[in-house]
Amino acid sequence: MLKSMTGFGNAAKETDDYKVTVEVKAVNQRFLELNFHMPRQFGEWEEGLRQTIRRTAARGKVDIFINYLDKRETKSSIRVDKGLAMAYQTALNELSDTLHLPRPDSAAMFAGFPDVLQVEQTADFAGLEPVLQEALAEALEAFDAMRQREGAHVADDFDQRLTKLETMRQQVIKLAPAIVTERRQYLQKLLEEALAGKDFDETRIIQETALFADKVNYTEEVVRLESHIAQFRQIMAAQEPAGRKLDFLIQEFNRETNTIGSKANNKDVAQLVVDMKSEIEKIREQVQNIE
Repeated sequence: MLKSMTGFGNAAKETDDYKVTVEVKAVNQRFLELNFHMPRQFGEWEEGLRQTIRRTAARGKVDIFINYLDKRETKSSIRVDKGLAMAYQTALNELSDTLHLPRPDSAAMFAGFPDVLQVEQTADFAGLEPVLQEALAEALEAFDAMRQREGAHVADDFDQRLTKLETMRQQVIKLAPAIVTERRQYLQKLLEEALAGKDFDETRIIQETALFADKVNYTEEVVRLESHIAQFRQIMAAQEPAGRKLDFLIQEFNRETNTIGSKANNKDVAQLVVDMKSEIEKIREQVQNIE
């Protein structure tokens, strides 16, 4: 089953304490790259999140956006900076002695000075991770479903183009005998014109024709091309990521097709080769989107 590298999925999960939303977006890339956009507090869970995503995505540039809402009452505490308070007191006592004024004796007054009292909020996110993992799992499910749908469309396109390639390969096979026959006729005409009706050595024509037939023989190439097309279809049907293997096969498609064109030295085969390469290029472009 083919999967596209591009996809999108999102999900939201909510409990009495939290609401978590997750979005997963991916575009084409040769290798897997995961980019997290989430609160810093979630950093300790990142490796676990990566492992979860790797079970779904093997290639592509994947961006993961995570947001949350903490619906619990905030737990707060107040910390007294005793050293700072005593420093304020010492400074004010010195100021009182210098100005001959009463010394400060109100704790409330010291509490109003900057940074003497500091509010600290404590948060326990232990119950948030399961909610996050559940939201991520649903987002990945939607993400993967979209990639499978796109992969199915690409597979249909591949199937049609591979069928065209197979048809043109058969046409190339059928043209092979005609190429040799045309060469023989050309040599015979050439000798007849050169000798102006005199007898000529038929054996020499047979030898030259045999040498030419061996030179233009592209049987190996069309057989290998048939094998590559069959492999392509097998890989398409497999459950594992296929993009890299298909990309390699496309190179082999081009190699065999180019060799057929160079060996044949025939305008009809040359036209078929051009058409085949056009189809191969369209397949190659689509392969770049496959995981």
